[in-house]
This record gives sequence, structure tokens and C-alpha cells, in this order.
Amino acid sequence: MTYVPLLRPFLFMCCPFRYAQILIGFCRFPTAIAIYSSIWVAPSDFQQGENYRIIYVHVPAARMSSPIHTAMAISSVLFLLTKHPLFQLFSKTGAKIGASFTLFTLVTGGFWGKPMWGTFWVRDARLTSVLISSFIYPGAPRFQEFSADVAPTSIRIGPINIPIIKFSVNWWSTLHQPSSISQFGTSIHISMLIPTLSIFASFFFLTGILFISETRQIILSFYLRKSQ
Repeated sequence: MTYVPLLRPFLFMCCPFRYAQILIGFCRFPTAIAIYSSIWVAPSDFQQGENYRIIYVHVPAARMSSPIHTAMAISSVLFLLTKHPLFQLFSKTGAKIGASFTLFTLVTGGFWGKPMWGTFWVRDARLTSVLISSFIYPGAPRFQEFSADVAPTSIRIGPINIPIIKFSVNWWSTLHQPSSISQFGTSIHISMLIPTLSIFASFFFLTGILFISETRQIILSFYLRKSQ
């Protein structure tokens, strides 16, 4: 099969390093804004006190895991259509990054919920659906060890859980409040909205950095094993 020129591993190893440096530069600016605005600008919550500030990393991390899973599903479909190995590699790399964000979401959510709910975990619809997502992410690379076609199939099933996570607060009675940002606007004060969006931007660029670094590392490890 003739490879698409832009998807050759050699070109991927050469070009993305420069892109990673650019992404690192882009990542620093929103991170600085987020740190300053979340600590010194955003007001303290009258009910939760200072503990609520964990939402500035918890919410963006939760939001970041969904587009990663969608990107994995698209990459898996492209792999099944083209059998190009890089698409399978992209899914494997995305699974690691997505699993990290999902685990981070669960951990920060537990530390946020403990003072408010009195426990780190409850059988909440959103918490349960996010937990299921945390099992799907690391499961995909494991399936790749058995069959090249099983893993993409499992990844394509995963996005079904995304609308369940998003709309669970509307479909069922949960401890989580409904979404504060929608197509009709936002109910979040600007002093809280700025650090939330800034951290999300930082996570977005961080995802790109991790994706490039991890993919390069896997490709390099493959060629090193092949040369031995």
C-alpha cells in the first residue's frame, strides 16, 4: 500500500518536534493567565470556601477527555478503512492521554466532593459514566495486542458514552449541577470563566505536546527494536 506522504513515519519524526516547541510556547501564556486569575482574581465561594478552586482544573480536564475520545474514534475508523499503521498508533497514543485526563478528573472530583458530600465517591450518574470511560481508554491498547481490528471497534463504541456523560445531569437526578456553559450562553461570572477557559486552552496545547512526544517515542522504540 502506498503511504500518504504526510503520514510517513520519517516525516512525522522530523516535523512534529518543531510543532511541539511552538505548542509549548502557546501553552505558557494561557497557563500564566489561569494561575493568576484562578488564585488572585476569582472570588472565594461563600459555601465551599477556597476548596472550590479545584474546579479550574477538574472541569477542563473532564471536558478535554471527550474530544480526545472522539479523535480516537475517527482515527480508528480511518485505520479500518486504510489499514495505515499510523492511525492505529494515533489511537494508542490518544488512549494513554485520554486515560490520564479521565483519571485526573476522577481524582480531583473526589477531592472536591469530599468536603461537600462527605465522601470521595457516590453512585452518581455522571461519576459512573466517567468511570466507565476510564475503563475504555486503557482497554483499547490492550485489545491491540490480540487483534488489530478489535481495538478500533472498541474505541468506536466508546464515544457512545460521551453524550451520556454530558447529559446525565439532565436525564437523571445527580449531585452534579447542570452545565453552566451552553449554546445559549453561560451563567458563570467572567472572573471564573477566564481561568476555566484558560486552563482548557492549556490542556489543549498540552494534549498536542504529549501526543507528539508519545508518538515519536513509540516510533523510535519500534525502529530501535527492529535494528537490533
